[in-house]
Amino acid sequence: MTAPPLPREVSRAFDAFPAPIGKRLLQVRALIFAIAAADEQVGKLTETLKWSEPAYLTGETGSGSTIRLGRLKDSDHAAILFNCQTTLVDSFRERFPDQFEYRQTRALLLPVAGRLPKRELSVCLSLALTYHLDRRSRKAR
Repeated sequence: MTAPPLPREVSRAFDAFPAPIGKRLLQVRALIFAIAAADEQVGKLTETLKWSEPAYLTGETGSGSTIRLGRLKDSDHAAILFNCQTTLVDSFRERFPDQFEYRQTRALLLPVAGRLPKRELSVCLSLALTYHLDRRSRKAR
């Protein structure tokens, strides 16, 4: 499945990024939609803006934690931002200690040039899109 057309306000947000960051984040966006489409537990994604940045929510199922795409003021990398109250970034750091650069418990940073590490990034995005499912199943045990 290909990603749906960009909503107008989200398209403007991507256009506001420096071109290399915007291009990288559009690749991440396509990956988010592909992962969601491949996992029926995730359901239809809501694409909107949060803090003026593209954000992806699992509103239909509530399966995941919000993923935001943006940049950090002190970095020329593309940033994938997560709720800092989750354990997501710690989980990514544990699985892929050398694959990505991280910021505290809120961001995974991607260089804007070179190959997108799709396999590793897919694992991280899938964990975010199913975060609440994983937590529910642990509580049920």
